[in-house]
Amino acid sequence: MPSLVILSLLCYGLYWVIHSHKSSISVASLSTEETLFVNKTAAIGATDDDFICATIDWWPPQKCDYGTCSWGSASLLNLDLDNAIFLNAIKAFSPLKIRLGGTLQDKVTYLTDGSQPPSTSFVKDGSQLFGFSQGYLPMPRWDQLNSFFNKTRAVIIFGLNALIGRNINSNGAATGAWNSTNAESLIRYTVDKGYTIHGWELGNELSGNGVGTKVSADQYAADTHTLHEILQKIYADYGSKPLVLAPGGFFDANWFTEFVHKTPLSLKVITHHVYNLGPGSAGDLVDKILDPDVLDGISQTFSSLQNLVETPNTSAVAWVGEAGGAYNSGHNLVTNAFVFSFWYLDQLGLAASYDTKTYCRQTLIGGNYGLLDTNTFQPNPDYYSALLWHRLMGNKALSTSFSGTKKIRAYAHCSKKTKGITVLLINLDSNTTVQVRVSTDSTGRPVSSESLQSSKDSDDVREEYHLTAQDGDLQSKVMLLNGKALSVDSSGDIPPLEPITVRLSDPTTVAPFSIVFVHIPNTTVPACA
Repeated sequence: MPSLVILSLLCYGLYWVIHSHKSSISVASLSTEETLFVNKTAAIGATDDDFICATIDWWPPQKCDYGTCSWGSASLLNLDLDNAIFLNAIKAFSPLKIRLGGTLQDKVTYLTDGSQPPSTSFVKDGSQLFGFSQGYLPMPRWDQLNSFFNKTRAVIIFGLNALIGRNINSNGAATGAWNSTNAESLIRYTVDKGYTIHGWELGNELSGNGVGTKVSADQYAADTHTLHEILQKIYADYGSKPLVLAPGGFFDANWFTEFVHKTPLSLKVITHHVYNLGPGSAGDLVDKILDPDVLDGISQTFSSLQNLVETPNTSAVAWVGEAGGAYNSGHNLVTNAFVFSFWYLDQLGLAASYDTKTYCRQTLIGGNYGLLDTNTFQPNPDYYSALLWHRLMGNKALSTSFSGTKKIRAYAHCSKKTKGITVLLINLDSNTTVQVRVSTDSTGRPVSSESLQSSKDSDDVREEYHLTAQDGDLQSKVMLLNGKALSVDSSGDIPPLEPITVRLSDPTTVAPFSIVFVHIPNTTVPACA
Protein backbone atom coordinates (compact mmCIF):
# COMPACT_ATOMS: atom_id res chain seq x y z
CA MET A 1 0.00 0.00 0.00
CA PRO A 2 2.72 2.50 0.91
CA SER A 3 4.45 1.73 -2.38
CA LEU A 4 1.23 2.63 -4.28
CA VAL A 5 1.00 5.90 -2.39
CA ILE A 6 4.62 6.70 -3.18
CA LEU A 7 4.09 5.76 -6.82
CA SER A 8 0.99 7.97 -6.98
CA LEU A 9 2.88 10.85 -5.45
CA LEU A 10 5.74 10.40 -7.89
CA CYS A 11 3.34 10.36 -10.83
CA TYR A 12 1.55 13.48 -9.54
CA GLY A 13 4.92 15.18 -9.03
CA LEU A 14 6.04 14.27 -12.55
CA TYR A 15 2.71 15.51 -13.97
CA TRP A 16 3.08 18.82 -12.07
CA VAL A 17 6.67 19.32 -13.23
CA ILE A 18 5.83 18.59 -16.87
CA HIS A 19 2.75 20.80 -16.93
CA SER A 20 4.40 23.55 -14.92
CA HIS A 21 7.34 23.56 -17.34
CA LYS A 22 5.01 23.61 -20.33
CA SER A 23 3.15 26.53 -18.80
CA SER A 24 6.32 28.54 -18.31
CA ILE A 25 7.40 27.84 -21.89
CA SER A 26 3.99 28.88 -23.14
CA VAL A 27 4.01 32.13 -21.14
CA ALA A 28 7.57 32.96 -22.16
CA SER A 29 6.76 32.44 -25.83
CA LEU A 30 3.52 34.45 -25.99
CA SER A 31 3.27 36.50 -29.16
CA THR A 32 0.60 38.73 -30.59
CA GLU A 33 0.23 40.91 -33.69
CA GLU A 34 -1.36 44.36 -33.40
CA THR A 35 -1.76 47.51 -35.48
CA LEU A 36 -0.66 50.96 -34.40
CA PHE A 37 -2.62 53.75 -36.09
CA VAL A 38 -0.83 57.08 -36.51
CA ASN A 39 -2.99 60.06 -37.44
CA LYS A 40 -1.10 61.75 -40.25
CA THR A 41 -3.42 64.70 -40.82
CA ALA A 42 -2.36 67.10 -38.05
CA ALA A 43 0.14 67.38 -35.21
CA ILE A 44 -1.16 67.31 -31.64
CA GLY A 45 1.90 68.99 -30.14
CA ALA A 46 5.04 70.85 -31.16
CA THR A 47 8.34 70.82 -29.27
CA ASP A 48 11.51 72.85 -29.52
CA ASP A 49 14.11 71.33 -31.83
CA ASP A 50 16.29 71.03 -28.73
CA PHE A 51 13.50 69.42 -26.71
CA ILE A 52 15.98 67.30 -24.75
CA CYS A 53 17.42 69.17 -21.78
CA ALA A 54 19.37 68.12 -18.69
CA THR A 55 20.27 69.83 -15.43
CA ILE A 56 23.45 70.52 -13.51
CA ASP A 57 22.84 71.14 -9.81
CA TRP A 58 24.56 72.88 -6.88
CA TRP A 59 24.55 70.00 -4.37
CA PRO A 60 27.93 69.48 -2.65
CA PRO A 61 29.44 66.06 -1.83
CA GLN A 62 27.85 66.23 1.63
CA LYS A 63 24.34 65.95 0.18
CA CYS A 64 23.09 62.56 1.38
CA ASP A 65 19.72 60.80 1.24
CA TYR A 66 18.65 57.66 3.07
CA GLY A 67 22.25 57.11 4.22
CA THR A 68 23.74 57.36 0.72
CA CYS A 69 25.85 60.28 -0.53
CA SER A 70 25.50 60.14 -4.32
CA TRP A 71 26.56 63.57 -5.55
CA GLY A 72 30.36 63.43 -5.40
CA SER A 73 31.97 66.22 -7.41
CA ALA A 74 28.98 66.93 -9.64
CA SER A 75 28.25 70.45 -8.44
CA LEU A 76 28.50 73.52 -10.64
CA LEU A 77 31.29 74.56 -8.27
CA ASN A 78 33.48 71.45 -8.49
CA LEU A 79 32.55 69.55 -11.66
CA ASP A 80 35.56 68.44 -13.73
CA LEU A 81 35.19 70.45 -16.94
CA ASP A 82 38.23 68.81 -18.53
CA ASN A 83 36.81 65.29 -18.61
CA ALA A 84 36.79 64.07 -22.23
CA ILE A 85 33.68 61.90 -21.84
CA PHE A 86 31.77 64.81 -20.31
CA LEU A 87 32.77 67.08 -23.18
CA ASN A 88 31.89 64.53 -25.86
CA ALA A 89 28.60 63.54 -24.19
CA ILE A 90 27.32 67.12 -24.45
CA LYS A 91 28.75 67.78 -27.92
CA ALA A 92 26.98 64.68 -29.28
CA PHE A 93 23.64 66.51 -29.03
CA SER A 94 24.79 69.62 -30.84
CA PRO A 95 23.10 71.26 -29.03
CA LEU A 96 22.10 70.04 -25.60
CA LYS A 97 19.97 72.41 -23.56
CA ILE A 98 21.26 72.59 -19.97
CA ARG A 99 19.45 74.11 -17.01
CA LEU A 100 21.77 75.26 -14.21
CA GLY A 101 19.95 75.17 -10.90
CA GLY A 102 18.20 73.27 -8.18
CA THR A 103 17.26 73.62 -4.54
CA LEU A 104 20.41 75.43 -3.42
CA GLN A 105 20.22 78.06 -6.20
CA ASP A 106 18.07 80.12 -3.82
CA LYS A 107 21.02 80.31 -1.40
CA VAL A 108 23.71 81.41 -3.89
CA THR A 109 25.43 84.80 -3.83
CA TYR A 110 27.22 85.87 -7.02
CA LEU A 111 30.63 87.36 -6.24
CA THR A 112 30.67 89.89 -9.06
CA ASP A 113 32.76 92.30 -6.99
CA GLY A 114 35.74 89.96 -7.23
CA SER A 115 35.72 88.96 -3.57
CA GLN A 116 36.85 85.51 -2.52
CA PRO A 117 34.22 83.02 -1.36
CA PRO A 118 34.15 82.28 2.37
CA SER A 119 35.36 78.85 3.42
CA THR A 120 31.85 78.12 4.73
CA SER A 121 30.21 77.81 1.28
CA PHE A 122 27.40 75.21 1.33
CA VAL A 123 28.32 73.65 4.66
CA LYS A 124 25.86 71.05 5.89
CA ASP A 125 23.73 72.52 8.67
CA GLY A 126 20.39 71.00 9.59
CA SER A 127 19.25 74.17 11.32
CA GLN A 128 19.31 76.19 8.10
CA LEU A 129 16.88 76.27 5.16
CA PHE A 130 17.44 73.27 2.85
CA GLY A 131 19.98 71.87 5.34
CA PHE A 132 22.96 73.89 4.10
CA SER A 133 24.60 77.25 4.69
CA GLN A 134 24.93 79.98 2.07
CA GLY A 135 26.84 79.27 -1.14
CA TYR A 136 28.87 81.49 -3.46
CA LEU A 137 29.63 81.63 -7.18
CA PRO A 138 33.03 83.25 -7.86
CA MET A 139 33.34 84.88 -11.28
CA PRO A 140 36.45 82.86 -12.26
CA ARG A 141 34.30 79.72 -11.96
CA TRP A 142 31.51 81.36 -13.95
CA ASP A 143 34.13 82.15 -16.62
CA GLN A 144 35.27 78.52 -16.68
CA LEU A 145 31.72 77.26 -16.98
CA ASN A 146 30.92 79.58 -19.86
CA SER A 147 34.11 78.64 -21.68
CA PHE A 148 33.07 75.00 -21.35
CA PHE A 149 29.52 75.69 -22.54
CA ASN A 150 30.85 77.56 -25.56
CA LYS A 151 33.14 74.65 -26.38
CA THR A 152 30.31 72.13 -26.17
CA ARG A 153 27.75 74.39 -27.95
CA ALA A 154 25.34 73.91 -25.03
CA VAL A 155 22.22 76.08 -24.71
CA ILE A 156 22.14 77.46 -21.18
CA ILE A 157 19.31 78.29 -18.78
CA PHE A 158 20.47 79.82 -15.48
CA GLY A 159 18.36 79.62 -12.31
CA LEU A 160 18.58 82.80 -10.23
CA ASN A 161 18.35 83.13 -6.44
CA ALA A 162 14.76 84.25 -5.78
CA LEU A 163 14.93 84.40 -1.96
CA ILE A 164 17.27 87.37 -1.57
CA GLY A 165 15.51 90.18 0.26
CA ARG A 166 12.69 88.07 1.68
CA ASN A 167 11.88 87.09 5.24
CA ILE A 168 10.55 83.68 6.20
CA ASN A 169 7.66 83.98 8.65
CA SER A 170 6.44 81.58 11.32
CA ASN A 171 4.19 79.83 8.79
CA GLY A 172 7.15 79.03 6.57
CA ALA A 173 6.21 81.52 3.85
CA ALA A 174 8.80 83.83 2.30
CA THR A 175 7.43 87.37 2.37
CA GLY A 176 8.55 90.66 0.87
CA ALA A 177 9.80 91.59 -2.60
CA TRP A 178 12.76 89.97 -4.31
CA ASN A 179 15.97 91.97 -4.06
CA SER A 180 17.26 91.80 -7.63
CA THR A 181 20.53 93.69 -7.10
CA ASN A 182 22.85 90.69 -6.97
CA ALA A 183 21.11 88.93 -9.86
CA GLU A 184 21.33 92.07 -11.98
CA SER A 185 25.06 92.30 -11.29
CA LEU A 186 25.54 88.71 -12.53
CA ILE A 187 23.48 89.35 -15.66
CA ARG A 188 25.49 92.52 -16.42
CA TYR A 189 28.77 90.67 -15.88
CA THR A 190 27.58 87.90 -18.19
CA VAL A 191 26.60 90.32 -20.96
CA ASP A 192 29.82 92.33 -20.60
CA LYS A 193 31.82 89.13 -21.02
CA GLY A 194 29.86 88.20 -24.16
CA TYR A 195 28.45 85.00 -22.70
CA THR A 196 25.24 83.72 -24.29
CA ILE A 197 22.44 82.71 -21.93
CA HIS A 198 19.26 81.36 -23.54
CA GLY A 199 17.11 82.09 -20.52
CA TRP A 200 17.10 83.30 -16.92
CA GLU A 201 14.81 81.38 -14.55
CA LEU A 202 13.60 82.91 -11.28
CA GLY A 203 13.65 80.60 -8.28
CA ASN A 204 13.27 76.90 -7.60
CA GLU A 205 10.25 75.10 -6.08
CA LEU A 206 8.82 78.15 -4.30
CA SER A 207 5.39 77.93 -5.97
CA GLY A 208 2.21 76.54 -4.40
CA ASN A 209 3.06 74.90 -1.08
CA GLY A 210 6.74 75.16 -1.96
CA VAL A 211 9.62 72.99 -0.78
CA GLY A 212 11.17 74.43 2.38
CA THR A 213 9.41 77.75 1.87
CA LYS A 214 6.96 79.39 -0.52
CA VAL A 215 6.14 82.70 -2.19
CA SER A 216 2.64 83.90 -3.06
CA ALA A 217 1.63 83.94 -6.73
CA ASP A 218 0.95 87.68 -6.60
CA GLN A 219 4.43 88.49 -5.26
CA TYR A 220 6.10 86.05 -7.62
CA ALA A 221 4.36 87.70 -10.57
CA ALA A 222 5.67 91.11 -9.46
CA ASP A 223 9.20 89.71 -9.12
CA THR A 224 9.00 88.07 -12.56
CA HIS A 225 8.04 91.44 -14.01
CA THR A 226 11.11 92.92 -12.28
CA LEU A 227 13.34 90.32 -13.93
CA HIS A 228 11.71 91.04 -17.29
CA GLU A 229 12.43 94.77 -16.92
CA ILE A 230 16.06 94.08 -15.97
CA LEU A 231 16.58 91.95 -19.07
CA GLN A 232 14.90 94.53 -21.30
CA LYS A 233 17.29 97.16 -19.97
CA ILE A 234 20.53 95.16 -20.03
CA TYR A 235 19.83 93.53 -23.42
CA ALA A 236 18.39 96.73 -24.94
CA ASP A 237 20.91 96.72 -27.79
CA TYR A 238 20.38 93.04 -28.58
CA GLY A 239 17.87 91.97 -31.22
CA SER A 240 17.29 88.64 -29.49
CA LYS A 241 16.71 88.73 -25.76
CA PRO A 242 16.91 85.78 -23.36
CA LEU A 243 13.78 84.07 -22.11
CA VAL A 244 12.20 84.80 -18.75
CA LEU A 245 11.31 81.49 -17.07
CA ALA A 246 9.46 80.78 -13.81
CA PRO A 247 8.52 79.42 -11.31
CA GLY A 248 10.36 76.07 -11.53
CA GLY A 249 8.04 74.33 -9.08
CA PHE A 250 5.40 71.64 -8.71
CA PHE A 251 2.15 72.28 -10.52
CA ASP A 252 -0.56 73.80 -8.34
CA ALA A 253 -3.57 74.75 -10.47
CA ASN A 254 -4.73 77.74 -8.44
CA TRP A 255 -1.24 79.17 -7.88
CA PHE A 256 -0.14 78.67 -11.49
CA THR A 257 -3.37 80.15 -12.86
CA GLU A 258 -3.03 83.33 -10.79
CA PHE A 259 0.66 83.61 -11.64
CA VAL A 260 0.10 83.23 -15.39
CA HIS A 261 -2.77 85.71 -15.42
CA LYS A 262 -0.60 88.31 -13.66
CA THR A 263 2.42 87.91 -15.99
CA PRO A 264 0.84 88.41 -19.44
CA LEU A 265 3.85 90.16 -20.98
CA SER A 266 6.84 89.33 -18.79
CA LEU A 267 6.69 85.51 -18.64
CA LYS A 268 7.92 83.57 -21.68
CA VAL A 269 8.20 80.05 -20.24
CA ILE A 270 6.30 78.50 -17.36
CA THR A 271 8.35 75.68 -15.85
CA HIS A 272 7.18 72.82 -13.65
CA HIS A 273 8.87 69.83 -12.01
CA VAL A 274 8.00 66.13 -12.17
CA TYR A 275 8.76 63.58 -9.44
CA ASN A 276 5.71 61.38 -9.83
CA LEU A 277 7.26 58.13 -8.54
CA GLY A 278 7.66 59.25 -4.93
CA PRO A 279 10.84 59.09 -2.83
CA GLY A 280 14.01 57.44 -4.01
CA SER A 281 13.85 55.16 -0.97
CA ALA A 282 10.62 53.50 -2.15
CA GLY A 283 10.92 49.74 -2.56
CA ASP A 284 8.35 49.56 -5.34
CA LEU A 285 9.96 51.93 -7.85
CA VAL A 286 10.42 49.25 -10.51
CA ASP A 287 6.79 48.17 -10.18
CA LYS A 288 5.66 51.78 -10.58
CA ILE A 289 7.83 52.29 -13.65
CA LEU A 290 6.28 49.22 -15.31
CA ASP A 291 2.69 50.14 -14.41
CA PRO A 292 0.79 51.87 -17.27
CA ASP A 293 -1.66 53.42 -14.82
CA VAL A 294 1.17 55.06 -12.88
CA LEU A 295 2.70 56.35 -16.11
CA ASP A 296 -0.66 57.80 -17.17
CA GLY A 297 -1.10 59.49 -13.80
CA ILE A 298 0.90 62.58 -14.79
CA SER A 299 -1.24 63.19 -17.89
CA GLN A 300 -3.66 65.42 -15.99
CA THR A 301 -0.83 67.78 -15.01
CA PHE A 302 0.36 68.05 -18.62
CA SER A 303 -3.21 68.57 -19.83
CA SER A 304 -4.03 71.24 -17.23
CA LEU A 305 -0.88 73.16 -17.98
CA GLN A 306 -1.50 72.94 -21.72
CA ASN A 307 -4.98 74.37 -21.23
CA LEU A 308 -3.57 77.17 -19.06
CA VAL A 309 -0.96 78.36 -21.56
CA GLU A 310 -3.47 78.19 -24.42
CA THR A 311 -5.61 80.89 -22.79
CA PRO A 312 -5.53 84.22 -24.68
CA ASN A 313 -4.03 86.25 -21.80
CA THR A 314 -0.56 84.69 -22.00
CA SER A 315 2.05 83.99 -24.64
CA ALA A 316 4.03 81.70 -22.33
CA VAL A 317 4.82 78.11 -23.28
CA ALA A 318 5.25 75.12 -20.98
CA TRP A 319 8.50 73.36 -20.12
CA VAL A 320 9.36 70.57 -17.72
CA GLY A 321 12.18 72.40 -15.97
CA GLU A 322 13.30 69.46 -13.82
CA ALA A 323 12.29 65.80 -13.74
CA GLY A 324 14.06 63.04 -11.85
CA GLY A 325 11.09 60.74 -11.32
CA ALA A 326 12.01 59.77 -7.75
CA TYR A 327 12.90 62.65 -5.46
CA ASN A 328 15.81 62.90 -3.01
CA SER A 329 18.47 61.87 -5.54
CA GLY A 330 16.72 58.85 -7.05
CA HIS A 331 17.66 55.23 -6.38
CA ASN A 332 20.87 53.46 -7.38
CA LEU A 333 20.38 50.68 -9.94
CA VAL A 334 16.88 51.91 -10.72
CA THR A 335 16.90 55.56 -11.77
CA ASN A 336 20.36 55.16 -13.34
CA ALA A 337 19.67 51.72 -14.85
CA PHE A 338 18.00 50.38 -17.99
CA VAL A 339 14.56 50.09 -16.39
CA PHE A 340 14.36 53.86 -16.01
CA SER A 341 14.29 54.36 -19.77
CA PHE A 342 10.74 52.99 -19.70
CA TRP A 343 9.73 55.89 -17.46
CA TYR A 344 11.95 58.50 -19.11
CA LEU A 345 11.02 57.87 -22.73
CA ASP A 346 7.36 57.58 -21.79
CA GLN A 347 7.65 60.96 -20.08
CA LEU A 348 9.16 62.49 -23.21
CA GLY A 349 6.37 61.04 -25.34
CA LEU A 350 3.61 62.21 -23.01
CA ALA A 351 5.07 65.68 -22.51
CA ALA A 352 5.49 66.25 -26.25
CA SER A 353 1.93 65.14 -26.97
CA TYR A 354 0.69 67.87 -24.61
CA ASP A 355 2.68 70.56 -26.41
CA THR A 356 5.52 70.77 -23.88
CA LYS A 357 8.37 72.57 -25.61
CA THR A 358 11.38 71.40 -23.57
CA TYR A 359 11.97 68.59 -21.07
CA CYS A 360 14.88 68.92 -18.60
CA ARG A 361 16.09 65.72 -17.01
CA GLN A 362 17.40 65.79 -13.45
CA THR A 363 20.35 65.40 -13.91
CA LEU A 364 23.00 65.46 -16.61
CA ILE A 365 25.34 64.28 -13.87
CA GLY A 366 24.90 63.93 -10.12
CA GLY A 367 22.76 61.91 -7.73
CA ASN A 368 21.43 58.50 -8.70
CA TYR A 369 19.43 59.78 -11.67
CA GLY A 370 22.16 61.25 -13.86
CA LEU A 371 22.37 60.62 -17.58
CA LEU A 372 26.09 60.22 -16.85
CA ASP A 373 27.67 58.27 -13.99
CA THR A 374 28.69 60.67 -11.23
CA ASN A 375 32.11 59.11 -10.67
CA THR A 376 33.20 57.81 -14.08
CA PHE A 377 31.21 60.11 -16.42
CA GLN A 378 30.25 56.97 -18.37
CA PRO A 379 26.80 57.29 -20.00
CA ASN A 380 24.00 55.53 -18.18
CA PRO A 381 21.26 53.87 -20.30
CA ASP A 382 19.03 56.96 -20.29
CA TYR A 383 21.78 58.99 -21.94
CA TYR A 384 21.49 56.84 -25.06
CA SER A 385 17.68 56.96 -24.88
CA ALA A 386 17.87 60.75 -24.79
CA LEU A 387 20.36 60.90 -27.67
CA LEU A 388 18.23 58.63 -29.86
CA TRP A 389 15.15 60.74 -29.18
CA HIS A 390 17.10 63.91 -29.96
CA ARG A 391 18.35 62.54 -33.28
CA LEU A 392 15.21 60.75 -34.46
CA MET A 393 12.10 62.47 -33.12
CA GLY A 394 11.18 65.70 -34.89
CA ASN A 395 9.32 68.57 -33.25
CA LYS A 396 5.80 67.58 -34.36
CA ALA A 397 4.00 65.00 -32.22
CA LEU A 398 1.34 62.87 -33.89
CA SER A 399 -1.69 61.18 -32.36
CA THR A 400 -1.47 57.41 -32.01
CA SER A 401 -4.02 54.70 -31.29
CA PHE A 402 -3.09 51.18 -30.22
CA SER A 403 -5.90 48.70 -29.64
CA GLY A 404 -3.83 45.95 -28.09
CA THR A 405 -2.34 45.47 -24.63
CA LYS A 406 -1.92 48.45 -22.26
CA LYS A 407 1.63 47.22 -21.76
CA ILE A 408 2.63 48.71 -25.11
CA ARG A 409 3.21 52.46 -24.96
CA ALA A 410 3.35 54.08 -28.39
CA TYR A 411 4.31 57.56 -29.58
CA ALA A 412 4.95 59.00 -33.03
CA HIS A 413 6.61 62.14 -34.38
CA CYS A 414 7.51 63.53 -37.74
CA SER A 415 11.06 62.37 -38.32
CA LYS A 416 13.85 64.79 -37.52
CA LYS A 417 15.52 66.40 -40.54
CA THR A 418 14.29 63.61 -42.81
CA LYS A 419 11.00 62.66 -44.42
CA GLY A 420 8.50 60.25 -42.94
CA ILE A 421 7.70 59.45 -39.33
CA THR A 422 9.47 57.92 -36.34
CA VAL A 423 7.56 55.68 -33.94
CA LEU A 424 8.56 54.88 -30.36
CA LEU A 425 7.33 51.55 -28.98
CA ILE A 426 7.79 50.61 -25.31
CA ASN A 427 6.97 47.07 -24.15
CA LEU A 428 6.37 46.91 -20.39
CA ASP A 429 5.43 43.22 -20.52
CA SER A 430 7.86 40.59 -19.27
CA ASN A 431 6.51 37.73 -21.37
CA THR A 432 4.80 38.89 -24.53
CA THR A 433 6.43 39.72 -27.84
CA VAL A 434 4.27 42.08 -29.88
CA GLN A 435 4.45 42.23 -33.67
CA VAL A 436 3.43 45.78 -34.56
CA ARG A 437 2.27 46.97 -37.95
CA VAL A 438 2.06 50.74 -38.35
CA SER A 439 -0.78 52.33 -40.32
CA THR A 440 -1.40 55.96 -41.25
CA ASP A 441 -4.43 55.05 -43.31
CA SER A 442 -8.00 55.27 -42.01
CA THR A 443 -8.70 51.84 -43.52
CA GLY A 444 -6.00 50.33 -41.33
CA ARG A 445 -3.71 49.33 -44.17
CA PRO A 446 -0.12 49.00 -42.90
CA VAL A 447 2.45 51.55 -44.03
CA SER A 448 4.09 48.88 -46.16
CA SER A 449 0.96 48.60 -48.36
CA GLU A 450 0.60 52.37 -48.70
CA SER A 451 4.28 52.95 -49.45
CA LEU A 452 4.92 50.06 -51.76
CA GLN A 453 2.18 51.21 -54.11
CA SER A 454 3.70 54.65 -54.62
CA SER A 455 7.37 54.11 -53.88
CA LYS A 456 9.91 54.52 -56.64
CA ASP A 457 12.60 52.90 -54.53
CA SER A 458 13.42 49.31 -55.27
CA ASP A 459 14.70 48.94 -51.74
CA ASP A 460 11.65 49.83 -49.62
CA VAL A 461 12.83 49.55 -46.04
CA ARG A 462 12.74 51.19 -42.63
CA GLU A 463 15.28 51.59 -39.83
CA GLU A 464 14.89 50.15 -36.35
CA TYR A 465 16.74 50.72 -33.07
CA HIS A 466 16.03 47.99 -30.50
CA LEU A 467 17.02 48.75 -26.89
CA THR A 468 17.35 45.99 -24.29
CA ALA A 469 19.11 45.43 -20.99
CA GLN A 470 22.34 43.47 -20.80
CA ASP A 471 21.62 39.85 -19.79
CA GLY A 472 17.94 40.77 -19.53
CA ASP A 473 18.61 42.46 -16.18
CA LEU A 474 16.35 45.52 -15.98
CA GLN A 475 18.60 46.98 -13.28
CA SER A 476 21.71 46.74 -15.42
CA LYS A 477 23.57 49.95 -16.20
CA VAL A 478 24.49 48.59 -19.63
CA MET A 479 22.14 49.11 -22.56
CA LEU A 480 22.20 47.04 -25.74
CA LEU A 481 21.38 48.60 -29.11
CA ASN A 482 20.33 45.90 -31.56
CA GLY A 483 22.11 43.38 -29.35
CA LYS A 484 25.39 45.31 -28.99
CA ALA A 485 26.49 46.88 -25.72
CA LEU A 486 26.86 50.66 -25.83
CA SER A 487 29.96 52.19 -24.27
CA VAL A 488 32.47 54.94 -24.93
CA ASP A 489 35.86 54.05 -26.41
CA SER A 490 39.29 54.62 -24.88
CA SER A 491 39.27 58.21 -26.13
CA GLY A 492 35.96 58.95 -24.45
CA ASP A 493 34.06 59.11 -27.75
CA ILE A 494 30.33 58.40 -27.75
CA PRO A 495 29.60 55.26 -29.82
CA PRO A 496 27.68 55.49 -33.09
CA LEU A 497 24.00 54.63 -32.75
CA GLU A 498 23.38 52.53 -35.82
CA PRO A 499 20.04 50.99 -36.83
CA ILE A 500 19.17 47.69 -38.43
CA THR A 501 17.34 47.75 -41.75
CA VAL A 502 14.01 45.93 -42.04
CA ARG A 503 11.67 45.38 -44.97
CA LEU A 504 8.57 47.54 -44.79
CA SER A 505 6.36 44.51 -45.39
CA ASP A 506 7.55 42.92 -42.12
CA PRO A 507 6.05 43.91 -38.75
CA THR A 508 8.24 45.42 -36.04
CA THR A 509 9.09 42.87 -33.38
CA VAL A 510 8.90 44.41 -29.92
CA ALA A 511 10.40 41.90 -27.51
CA PRO A 512 9.43 41.69 -23.82
CA PHE A 513 10.92 44.51 -21.73
CA SER A 514 12.31 46.29 -24.76
CA ILE A 515 12.13 49.69 -26.45
CA VAL A 516 12.14 50.26 -30.20
CA PHE A 517 12.53 53.41 -32.30
CA VAL A 518 11.22 52.86 -35.84
CA HIS A 519 12.08 55.35 -38.58
CA ILE A 520 9.71 54.95 -41.56
CA PRO A 521 10.88 57.30 -44.33
CA ASN A 522 8.74 56.21 -47.27
CA THR A 523 5.32 57.35 -46.18
CA THR A 524 3.41 60.52 -46.99
CA VAL A 525 2.36 62.46 -43.89
CA PRO A 526 0.54 65.79 -44.49
CA ALA A 527 1.18 66.87 -40.89
CA CYS A 528 4.90 66.69 -41.54
CA ALA A 529 4.91 68.64 -44.80
